[in-house]
Amino acid sequence: MTGTAPRVGWPDGRRPPAQDRSTASNRRLAADRNLAECPRPASLAMLRPGATEEEIDGLQTAIGVRIPAGLRALWRLHAGVYVDPSASFLLGRWSLMDFASVVRTYQRETASQRRPGSDRFVLWRPAWIPVCSYSADDSSYGLYLDAETGRLGYWDRFGERRVEYESLTTYLEEMADSLEAPSLATGYRPGIVDRGLVWGPPNHPGERARWVEFTD
Repeated sequence: MTGTAPRVGWPDGRRPPAQDRSTASNRRLAADRNLAECPRPASLAMLRPGATEEEIDGLQTAIGVRIPAGLRALWRLHAGVYVDPSASFLLGRWSLMDFASVVRTYQRETASQRRPGSDRFVLWRPAWIPVCSYSADDSSYGLYLDAETGRLGYWDRFGERRVEYESLTTYLEEMADSLEAPSLATGYRPGIVDRGLVWGPPNHPGERARWVEFTD
């Protein structure tokens, strides 16, 4: 049994013209519109409302790092997800972190870099902004945005750090492309479990049995 991939695009159902998508800002917004429209209702219900500019500025002050325009655009649409087992529906099975989690994780990781002996290796750089986490209430693993280079990197509790994507735009567009053309997806593939978007095949046998993979 397979499911048909949801139509991807802007609110009127069309993808923006190629010339309009030539700018990074439009690519980010187009990709994030896909994030908002493609998940089934169970996933949509997990998304928090967008943040105001004042709220984003407050977070920026709290961590002391300039928030890049692309991340601001994403947060203006959705400022994280609610705590729920089905909230890890971004590509790679990540959850979009809420602001409290971003601040808490940033402070925890920067504190780890200040521990005696940690100057011999990099655990956390000041410009790294947590964006996604393992789940809505577990930030021991996740993706951070480097505010200086624009790259999206991976961290875990064991000290592993690596670059995963060249930019937040690249990550969101890869997710949008996978939803629009599931047969071209590499790695995790999109599907549905109980009306929620799940990148699979799922690990848990019960969930795997209910997973309906998207088709083109």
